[in-house]
Amino acid sequence: MGHVQDRWYRKVVDPETKKVRRERTDLYGKGDRYRVRYVDHSGRERAKSFPDRQKKQADDYLSEVENELRRGTYIDPAAGKVTFEEYARRWLRSQSFDESTREITEVRLRLHVFPALGARNLDAIRPTDVRELLRALQEKGLAASYRQVIFIHVQTVFNAAIDDERIRKNPCNASSVQKPQIPARKVVPWPAERVHAVREAMNPRYRITIPLGAGLGLRQGEAFGLAVDDVDFDDDTVHVVRQVKIVGGKPCFGPPKGGKTRDVPLPASVGAAIRAHMAAHPPVTITLPWQKPDGEPTTARLIVTSRDRTAAWRPVFNQWTWLPALKKAKVDRQLQVDGFHALRHFYASTLLDAGETITALAEYLGHADPGFTLKVYTHLMPSSKQRTRTAVDAVFGDTDSPDQPVAA
Repeated sequence: MGHVQDRWYRKVVDPETKKVRRERTDLYGKGDRYRVRYVDHSGRERAKSFPDRQKKQADDYLSEVENELRRGTYIDPAAGKVTFEEYARRWLRSQSFDESTREITEVRLRLHVFPALGARNLDAIRPTDVRELLRALQEKGLAASYRQVIFIHVQTVFNAAIDDERIRKNPCNASSVQKPQIPARKVVPWPAERVHAVREAMNPRYRITIPLGAGLGLRQGEAFGLAVDDVDFDDDTVHVVRQVKIVGGKPCFGPPKGGKTRDVPLPASVGAAIRAHMAAHPPVTITLPWQKPDGEPTTARLIVTSRDRTAAWRPVFNQWTWLPALKKAKVDRQLQVDGFHALRHFYASTLLDAGETITALAEYLGHADPGFTLKVYTHLMPSSKQRTRTAVDAVFGDTDSPDQPVAA
């Protein structure tokens, strides 16, 4: 058990009367008077000092600590004395996600969070500090979706600190802190005419990326990573097993987003386009490291390559191929709407319009949860009202017959 030590006085027993009296110590009037001393759950002795006239506060603190030790909720007061940046970097190193995700997460924290919270100790950061950070991000003009991602990073770091028993509460979870809300925006798929126009305006070497995106639903990196061996013309199936991504400024092979490989039906028209492309631009054997610049070298015969016979480079493609094609096709480009991802939206809308199920679409797109697919594309699903009318009419027959009593 712990106790409260009075550093200014000590008890002395009179040898003659055997009475206990108090006498001043050499520390009388110097520093804090009371010191709470206790042994924590690890067996280490701890202490906390209180000034004169705060004996009750010292007793209350000791009582609180002993209750926490009994309940198993005790947290070392020194555990939170680590800066947010130091702990966040340690948290980042411990994550098992791929290197490109680790890299972009570090960039977001370094650019937008560490300048505001990085030098503060974990246990010193309050909800007010989080609100001020969010306001500063808003004043920078950052999009709500980007601010939400940054907020989630910060929230996750604090959650990890709670799990590590460094702090008690997550300041991001306070009721006064509002997570940035993304304005509701429905996906508006490109019309088929725009898809064809952009395809015709595209550099012939990269024209095949249009049917790969709009006809197979591939992400940009997956289109760049598609190899000859991934296309099964006999079974009319495309195996999506890799992507080309940028890690540390260098191209690498890696699994599709979320590590989810998948098979996609190969329409005859897309198969013919792939064959024609390979005849005009023979596949190139490319070797890149797997997942990170120092990863294991991996080789694939890529279908989409640059004129220098290298893997397609996302920034170069976007700047010198995609944007000029949009301009030539007279597309009034909107940021975050008319990127390569628009082709996946077109693919999704085409399948839904043809009556494909959400479950199948989610599988073809590589979504881990069909619920996410439904949330994004539910407004594109054909109306079922007429099917409902037809189905009910088939049950009840002639709608012109006399009314019959119906049980409630």
